[in-house]
Amino acid sequence: MAKAESSRRYRAIWRWHFWAGLIVAPFLLILSVTGAIYLFDEELNDLLMPELHFVEPVHHALPPSALIRAAIAEYPGTPTRIDIPDAADRPAKVHVRPHRGEPLHVMVDPASGRVLGSFVYTRTLVGFADVMHGSLTLGERGDAIVELAACWALVLIATGLYLWWPRGRWKAAGILYPRLSAKGRLFWRDVHGVAGVWSLALILFLLLTGLPWAVVQGPLIRGGMEALGIGAPQQAWGHMAPASQPMGKALGRISWTQETAPMPVSDPVHSGHHGEHASTSGPDEAAIAGADSVFDRAAKLGMARGYRLYLPQGETGIYTALAFPGRPQGQRTLHFDRWSHELLREYAWSQYGVGAKAVELGVQIHMGRYFGLPNQLLMLFPCLAIVLLVGSGIAMWWKRRPAGAFAAPPRAPQARMRGALWILAVAGMLMPLLGLSLILVWLIDKAAQRFLTPPCDRPAASAR
Repeated sequence: MAKAESSRRYRAIWRWHFWAGLIVAPFLLILSVTGAIYLFDEELNDLLMPELHFVEPVHHALPPSALIRAAIAEYPGTPTRIDIPDAADRPAKVHVRPHRGEPLHVMVDPASGRVLGSFVYTRTLVGFADVMHGSLTLGERGDAIVELAACWALVLIATGLYLWWPRGRWKAAGILYPRLSAKGRLFWRDVHGVAGVWSLALILFLLLTGLPWAVVQGPLIRGGMEALGIGAPQQAWGHMAPASQPMGKALGRISWTQETAPMPVSDPVHSGHHGEHASTSGPDEAAIAGADSVFDRAAKLGMARGYRLYLPQGETGIYTALAFPGRPQGQRTLHFDRWSHELLREYAWSQYGVGAKAVELGVQIHMGRYFGLPNQLLMLFPCLAIVLLVGSGIAMWWKRRPAGAFAAPPRAPQARMRGALWILAVAGMLMPLLGLSLILVWLIDKAAQRFLTPPCDRPAASAR
């Protein structure tokens, strides 16, 4: 009896594993391939566009305002940010919003001010992989799809581990390494199981460290950390000024912890003291000129190179110097008034709660930025393993699939799954998108049993 019950449970979980794999396989392939590309973003950009990413070593650089003016002279538009290079042989990057078309990255030699060229980020291999990895190029709807795929991938991991777990005497062959003498479906099953067990921990790490950026799960994680006092330091952020907005909305992609931090604002009353006014059309000359003073002040405060300098937008806008290195302990943000150039606020790693620090560390390791090439190779391994898992899973299905049939694993309606259902229920509450999709799958399965199962195959009604 116990053996029959175990067999029914195995078939039921096998069915869940099959459907979870069917749902997430295409998305996991996309995420793994684009993630592998983005791991080597700098190396790929250097390889594909070397003329834009290298200069002769610079000993004396021109001030930021000269580099910004050189960029907009060649590519007219509104400058929004300049990236101060972190090495002597790297150019400065000026972000320009042109009068028409997509934002440009304009590369400028810091020594001479010579414009090397420009590119649209999303039209590069790395840029396309970045957008595809985060949102499938579909905006917030794509964000939700990626998040849902990640949640179902967790179901895939749990059910796969159950199916892999040996039910008898342990043998390394077929469990820790594939039996090379095996043929057909047995060989692919070994490959699938072995690839899964050796990469499981790293795949799980990638999924969990990606969830803080998710469109639904992210705010829940942030809210939970703030409620526990281990997230962003609300007392350091201060209160949101009426004319302010969150840093993530104002500046774009920044550190996860600082996304919701309120941007300070400049007081336009001070503009008259300098005889300057924000331009309402064309480049803001006052903001461009002030970049040099802010650059000098940031250097005196310990930020000399390798950071982003955002220019103020409008009369209440501010300058923001933001360091976002691979090691998050070096994260630092300085906000300066656009008129007086005085420091308004400073954020640093030491102010983060333990939860926020854990997220930032996880994100940088996820992106392969924390400890150089070994980190990149470590994260490449689960990306390649996912490709192998999807490929071997398809091969297994194809080998057992009768001609002309879909060959989903049969239902096991009498299997006792109370423990597994409780786990799914808790996971569904913790991850709302997963919970909603589980309800939808259950309704679809019930409808399929009611309307697609022939009457003679349905369970007989119990006698009254």
